[in-house]
Amino acid sequence: MNERWESTAQGRALVTGATGLVGRALLRALGGNAIATTRRASTQAGHLEGASELVTWDAVSTLPSNALSGVDAIFHLAGEPVAEGRWTDAKRQRIRASRTGSTRALVRSIERVDVGARPRVLVCASAVGIYGSRGDEVLGEDAAPAEGFLADVCREWEAEAARAESLGVRVVSLRIGIVLAKEGGALAKMLTPFELGLGAALGSGAQWMPWIHVDDVVGLLRFAAATATLRGPVNAAAPETVTNAEFTRALGRAVHRPAWLRAPRFALELALGEVAAVVLASQRVVPKRAQGAGFEFAHPTLDEALAATLEGKPPSKRFRAAGRFA
Repeated sequence: MNERWESTAQGRALVTGATGLVGRALLRALGGNAIATTRRASTQAGHLEGASELVTWDAVSTLPSNALSGVDAIFHLAGEPVAEGRWTDAKRQRIRASRTGSTRALVRSIERVDVGARPRVLVCASAVGIYGSRGDEVLGEDAAPAEGFLADVCREWEAEAARAESLGVRVVSLRIGIVLAKEGGALAKMLTPFELGLGAALGSGAQWMPWIHVDDVVGLLRFAAATATLRGPVNAAAPETVTNAEFTRALGRAVHRPAWLRAPRFALELALGEVAAVVLASQRVVPKRAQGAGFEFAHPTLDEALAATLEGKPPSKRFRAAGRFA
């Protein structure tokens, strides 16, 4: 049975990136007694279920002096979305600063806390982007990082988090794959074309596509905080590895629509620019350390995970109105 960190039993949690998809899900799972950081506390106060306290933080400065009082675990999830919009110079700067810069500021904040009162563990988000595109290579946590913009950002991100180890804080960097959630994220963007019967494999479709249900991301975050033997990188991807073509067919089955089209590489590169390299990357990521430590996935297979994600989620309103989904 998975050991899970409990805020009420083990002290308080601090959650950064609390307004994001995973941050909101984590706050709900923690069930209260969690501190959430937000850039606009006044406007978000009524929308963060599970947060007992809100702290305004610009992710650049150190946290307010009282923000880490009584905090046992930090879940650092802040980060500029990578796959939204083209990578202009300004976008690249935001991607890097929101990860490496915010983590550096967070570790500086921990350093200011008296040694005996520091948090016990920092679980920091990272991403499978650290592996680059590796074809059919099986990627456990011992696989070497790639080179390139995203891999460099992830490597720097993890290095900044690891600095907290010298302060007596155990650090886990969770390398997260594509998160499946009914509330939003990548799956929400895919659903409309798939509901229309226009679901398409990307490029050749042969590239490996690391995915994970949001419940398992939350479960891994809490498991990592509670498991003293875990430290360093941990892959957050489901144990069933699938190619993009297999994912496409599975999502088509889940919405009861054919999914036989292909989006050519050149069209994706024309539409997305450098972001196309992200969606076309082949990453056969396996969760060796999580499973080795005893973590049990709630949604280990794709068909079941998609069914659980889409359960009770109605088709898009315009398609219902048009009588497409009786």
